[in-house]
Amino acid sequence: MREVVLARPGDFAEWRDAARGLLTGGVAPENVSWRGADEGASLFGDNAPPESGAAISLPRELLAMADRVICHRDPTVPARLYRIVWRGLRDRQLLARRTDPDVDWLSKTDKAIRRDIHKMHAFVRFRRLGEQAGRESFAAWFEPDHRILRLTAPFFQRRFYGMEWAIVTPDARAIWHDETLSYGAGGTKDEVPDSDVVEDQWRTYYGAIFNPARIKIDAMRAEMPKKYWKNLPEAQDIAPLLAGAGARVERMREAAVSMANPLTDKWRTRVADELLLDDDIQTLDDVARAVDRCTRCPIGCNATQGVAGEGPAGARIMLVGEQPGDQEDLQGRPFVGPAGQVLNEALEEAGLDRPRLFLTNAVKHFKYEPRGKRRLHQNPTAREIDSCRWWLDKERALVQPDLIVTLGGSALRGVTGKSTSVTSMRGAVHELAGGTKLIATIHPSYLLRLPDRARAAEERAAFVADLARVRKLAA
Repeated sequence: MREVVLARPGDFAEWRDAARGLLTGGVAPENVSWRGADEGASLFGDNAPPESGAAISLPRELLAMADRVICHRDPTVPARLYRIVWRGLRDRQLLARRTDPDVDWLSKTDKAIRRDIHKMHAFVRFRRLGEQAGRESFAAWFEPDHRILRLTAPFFQRRFYGMEWAIVTPDARAIWHDETLSYGAGGTKDEVPDSDVVEDQWRTYYGAIFNPARIKIDAMRAEMPKKYWKNLPEAQDIAPLLAGAGARVERMREAAVSMANPLTDKWRTRVADELLLDDDIQTLDDVARAVDRCTRCPIGCNATQGVAGEGPAGARIMLVGEQPGDQEDLQGRPFVGPAGQVLNEALEEAGLDRPRLFLTNAVKHFKYEPRGKRRLHQNPTAREIDSCRWWLDKERALVQPDLIVTLGGSALRGVTGKSTSVTSMRGAVHELAGGTKLIATIHPSYLLRLPDRARAAEERAAFVADLARVRKLAA
């Protein structure tokens, strides 16, 4: 029986070196006894050091999990880990066998370590010690479930690089000093101050942002277990805040005033009470008033207002986009958001004067998906584009442009009534019924979505070239 003594529990390098020597020597797991330096020696163990380790090839995922799991306090971990790497050396697909007892144990133990790491990242609270050589000095006390300081210290090194700090745990301490991370022996809570000025400010802030109407006690305790409360400065305020939560909610309800959205009032006063009939729409102003009351598709139910076209009635060039965005929906004008800014710059470079153009969209209301406080753009469906085509045709009939520029695929369908790719029609001049010319190009929002700067610059230059061709044709 080979006996391995680990002088530093939780030290992956020490366990790895011992395991490598055993694997090289072909020592089976059942012939190895693992113990810590503070545990009693085996009566029959062989304390001879393992052979010098040769290169051992193991799956990278297995080594990463072993690096974390060795920090677990369970004294059987070194032996169980060795049995798993012994098997992993012979079965490269071992980790894929989720129902295997060893793999199941490894996965659950690794999950416990990762959760402990997450909690330490979240609940370490530094106290200010003073200032040395122009750098502030802090210390923190924390009691993790497992020996994870080695795994968590680099996180604090990256986050608090500009100050001196020490984190003390019962097992070890991490010290960041002179831009060097070092480790030392464990300590006690008495080595760290109980409070400081920053902590009092944090408690004031925590009390100010505490929302009694949204508190869910079970969820809060699941994410912030009570065992951590003794080291959290805000924890002493939780009980009184919870106790007064009900009364605070009632006061909030009594003080709340249900005010109408001023934007809603704005467009309601702008729109006539009665919906204009199709035959009554004779001008672009009629179109602008009637679009707000349109119910041809469900998009208008959630939008702030309809956004009709903008520009002179006799414009020779009409630009057609997809639909209003967030800013267009709020302001009631086309192309005033980020994509509109890109379009304005491109028009100026191409020598086109925006006030002399008629700008509109294939769809007149903003289609979006609510995500918290944000409204995320959604592409309109072909049916929604076709339903809104009546308004676009009405604008075309009233403006009678010589040239139409479609920006994107939705605009192309709105004008032609067919789903055609922009690529297949870009670069040529097409003729519509009545002699109107058509040029297809991309939507300016496409340029905003390109992560590659070189590709974005290339596509932008092509977009400006398309608009320059429009100017030459119009001339």
